[in-house]
Amino acid sequence: MNIDASVLKHNERAIFALRELYSGYGYAQYKMSKFEEYDLYVRNKEFLVSDNIITFTDKSGRLMALKPDVTLSIIKSSDKPLADGGVYKVYYDENVYRVSGDTDAFKEIPQAGLVCIGDVDDYNIYEVLMLALRSLATVSDSFVLDVSDLDVIAAVMDPMGLADADKAEVMKCIGEKNAHGVKAVCERAGVPADKLIRLVTSYGAPSKVIPVLREILPEDSMCLADRFEKITSAIESEGFAGRINIDFSVTGSVKYYNGYVFKGFVDGISSGILSGGQYDRLMARMHRTSRAIGFAMYLDLLERLTIDSGEYDVDCVLLYDEECSIDALRDAVNMLKLGGKSVTAIKQIPDKMKYRQLLRLNERGVQILENNA
Repeated sequence: MNIDASVLKHNERAIFALRELYSGYGYAQYKMSKFEEYDLYVRNKEFLVSDNIITFTDKSGRLMALKPDVTLSIIKSSDKPLADGGVYKVYYDENVYRVSGDTDAFKEIPQAGLVCIGDVDDYNIYEVLMLALRSLATVSDSFVLDVSDLDVIAAVMDPMGLADADKAEVMKCIGEKNAHGVKAVCERAGVPADKLIRLVTSYGAPSKVIPVLREILPEDSMCLADRFEKITSAIESEGFAGRINIDFSVTGSVKYYNGYVFKGFVDGISSGILSGGQYDRLMARMHRTSRAIGFAMYLDLLERLTIDSGEYDVDCVLLYDEECSIDALRDAVNMLKLGGKSVTAIKQIPDKMKYRQLLRLNERGVQILENNA
C-alpha cells in the first residue's frame, strides 16, 4: 500500500526518512518500554533535558517513571560483551515524556536518534556527525551543525593550573560565549586569559578555526587539531561544506560528555533541534567500559517549522449553501480531487484555516474567490 506523504505531519514524514537513513548505515532499531525505574533518572538527572519526571508506583512497590530520555535506557541495556574493535549501533524513534519549554507542561514528545557504543574510533565519530547532518537535511534545506571538542578546551585550560571552581566558572562562561567573564576569572586567578579568549571568540568553518587551534594548543595536544581537521574534512567532502561550524560554546555537562559535542539548527526554529556528543563519562558512571557517541532529534519542534513555513491546511475550500444538491457538490469535489488537490466542502470557513484556493459552488458552477498559491 502506497501512502500519500501529503497526509503525514512533518514529524511523521521525518521519522520515515530517518528510519531509512539510519538502517542504511547498519543501525538496528531499538525498542523499549514506556516505563523505566525512577532511580535511573535520579542518578543521572543532570544528563536530562528536564528533571521533571512523571512517576508512579507499580504493583510490586517499585517507583517507576514514564521515560523522559532514551539514551540512558540504551546504555543500561548495553552490557553485552563486544569483540575487540566491535561496536553496537542502534537507532530509535520513541516518544518521551517531559515538560515542554513551550508550554511548561508535560507533553508526549516524539524523538529520534542513534547511539554507537563500543570501541568508538574516528570513523565512528565522523559517521555520527555525518548522520546528524543528513538528519537535519531530512527536515530542512537550511541547516547547520555546530561542533565543539571538550578535549581541546581541556588541553588549553588544564596547563593554566586553575582551581576546580574556577574551571567550572570558565566552562560556564565559554558556554555563554562570555569572553569578559573568562578574562575576569583568569585575572582573579592570576593567569593569562589570551588563549581561552581566542577559543571563546573563535567560530566558523573548520578552515577558519583549526588554524587558531594550531596556534593556541600545546605541542603535545596538536593531534587534537589534526583529528578535528581530518574528521571535518571528510564531512565537508560529502557535500556539507558550509553546513558545519566549529563553536566551542557547545559544551554540555562535563560530568557526562567528553570529546566531541554538537548541536543542530534549522531555519525557522530558534532552539537547537538536534543535540549529541561523546559520553564516555556517562558510560563510566553507569559502570560500562565501552565508549559511546550519539544524538537525539527533537521532532516536536517541527510543529514550529510547519507553522512558520506557511503550509496550508488544505488546497481548496469549496463553499456551498443549503440550496446546493448533494450530487452537484459531490461532482465538484471529485472534479477538484482529480487534479490531485485536497478539498474540503464547507458552509463557513473556520478561524485560522490556511488554504490555497477559496471557491464557491453555485448554479453557474465553481467560481474562484481567492487564489493564494
